[in-house]
Amino acid sequence: MTRQPLTRTGAEKLREELAHLKKTARPEIIAAIAEARAHGDLKENAEYHAAREQQGFIEGRIQQLEAALSTAQVIDVTKLNPGGKVVFGATVTVSDEATGDETRYQIVGDLEADIKHQRLAISSPIARALIGKQEGDVVSFRAPAGDRELEIVAVEYV
Repeated sequence: MTRQPLTRTGAEKLREELAHLKKTARPEIIAAIAEARAHGDLKENAEYHAAREQQGFIEGRIQQLEAALSTAQVIDVTKLNPGGKVVFGATVTVSDEATGDETRYQIVGDLEADIKHQRLAISSPIARALIGKQEGDVVSFRAPAGDRELEIVAVEYV
């Protein structure tokens, strides 16, 4: 069994989501199922079927989070000393060679990746290209839109 890496912050967020699902969402859906049952015939009761489906999603997510957290390797990025190299958990500022646009990404585990918040999964093409490089290096990688080159402007461990 492989241990999935998680940042300390990512693990805390997943634990918060798990607690919310168990303490709030699960009791709410149980109450909704009970209310729908009170309406009578379950065969033609759309509220009941929707609530049961929602319960399935919630229970599935709870199982997924519990399994992920039980096997996760939590890494505290602030205690790393990789000597300026890009490693898991590092925050990297890159400049697109073609456009000159600068973007700041944090390389995180697959479970906590969120491109809207500039959190790249370690398994992504960009992150794989950046790992092991240092400030000033130019990396090339194949993106869905074609080949790209990024220059590493800064590497931080926050």
